[in-house]
Amino acid sequence: MSLDSVTQSVDDAVSGFFEPIAKWLGEVVFYAVPVGGTDLPLIVAWLVVAGLVFTGWFGFIQLRKFRLAVDVVRGKYDEKGSAGEVNHFQALTAAVSGTVGLGNIAGVAVAVSIGGPGATFWMILCGLLGMATKFVEVTLGVKYREVHADGTVSGGPMHYLPKGLTERFGKNGRTLGKVLAVLASFMILFFGLFGGNLFQVNQSYAQLVSVTGGEDGALGSSAGALFFGILVAAVVGVVLLGGIRSIANVTSRLVPAMAGIYIVACLVVILVNVTAVPDAVVSIVEGAFNPEGVAGGVLGALIIGFKRAAFSNEAGLGSAPIAHSAVKTKHPASEGLVALLEPFIDTVVICTMTALTIVIANPASWGEARAGEDIGGVTITSDAFETVLPWFPYILTVAVLLFAISTVLTWGYYGLKAWTYLFGRSRVSEITYKVVYTVFAVAGSLLTLQTLIDLADAVLFSLAVINIIGLYLLAPVVKRELDTFLEFVRTRKAGGSTEGDDDDQESVKTTV
Repeated sequence: MSLDSVTQSVDDAVSGFFEPIAKWLGEVVFYAVPVGGTDLPLIVAWLVVAGLVFTGWFGFIQLRKFRLAVDVVRGKYDEKGSAGEVNHFQALTAAVSGTVGLGNIAGVAVAVSIGGPGATFWMILCGLLGMATKFVEVTLGVKYREVHADGTVSGGPMHYLPKGLTERFGKNGRTLGKVLAVLASFMILFFGLFGGNLFQVNQSYAQLVSVTGGEDGALGSSAGALFFGILVAAVVGVVLLGGIRSIANVTSRLVPAMAGIYIVACLVVILVNVTAVPDAVVSIVEGAFNPEGVAGGVLGALIIGFKRAAFSNEAGLGSAPIAHSAVKTKHPASEGLVALLEPFIDTVVICTMTALTIVIANPASWGEARAGEDIGGVTITSDAFETVLPWFPYILTVAVLLFAISTVLTWGYYGLKAWTYLFGRSRVSEITYKVVYTVFAVAGSLLTLQTLIDLADAVLFSLAVINIIGLYLLAPVVKRELDTFLEFVRTRKAGGSTEGDDDDQESVKTTV
């Protein structure tokens, strides 16, 4: 029996078993209500409302404290002797690598195909709102993290939900928090194996095959797929063995490199078509408020834009606090401020660059997709690059591979923390997880398992429901932590050791 027939049999068997479960959970989690001629998934509304609430609660912190956040990333307010494993910049790049992926390339293309250019405007707005949510959850992640005897750190919703709820509500909060912590761990682990690992490897392999001659090319055979899977698994396995320090060392170099390559590629396309830029900007703004040919009109464009942004930056899902919790700091809110830069980089910058490139290049495949033809998002983005130079799809392939590998690495760490919360931190437990995770990377190049990937998406967004409830309940804690850090900043500046703007020196009065 050939390898192809074996993998097809596995795909069919898995799909047949899990399809009813995936369908049911997907219908529940992504339940949509008709709004103005289109459908609004309630989970998207849940995430956007959280962004609105926290933006108001913290007085547009993503705008007022953006400069301060950048200063913290630069190390301006570092303190010697702080517990943790990585610096602010490394924590940020590790978390960004978990959110920046194929969704920024393929997902955005689908969004501007369904919602028109105007979806870009709403995508940016949703990204800005998500910055406030990210600030809240990461501050809690650092506040309630667990620093182990060996200096390593564990954090995330499985830690701040039980500890925070116990602190605020006593015995009742402890019981609820423990239940939520177990659920959160399971959800993160499940998505890490299938969405953060297998799917990323599968899609990056598909893109690599497409630019190397397709199924008749060097990598088109099952042997080529196996080789690619083993290669990725080897890289991931070696890096995972080093823990978050190793992952941070890789991502602190990989993320700026991959973002730089991709943004430069987008800028080349934009500059070559520079005369089309004004019309493209006008079409984005006009399309946001007066879209043509979009189901649901303005609401349709808004929903598509919000959906893409919410799915891309993961603000409110509880995943990013796991990486940020490893930071070296004595002030949890300092890393919360760093984290608000994450949706800005992921959605406002990278997703917008993809959308602009497609709108400005206006490839034929985009027009066909808008007319209703079923064309993959990566194909549309690739065609946009190809309008400038025939070899530009190879640049896209490099970006896809870098995005995918960085996502696999970061979700490997997220999954490890969920695994050790459920099964303990023993050496055997950790090695078992790492072996399982690397095997899944190999399987990603051979198996589609779309049903399990759909199920993983539904599981992860289920986490957003319980996580955001926890964020609402613990928001007063975040306010106090923000006050504490801003007082530290004022004291540092008063001592003359650093310089800053007046905005950062303002006193923040809060009532809890």
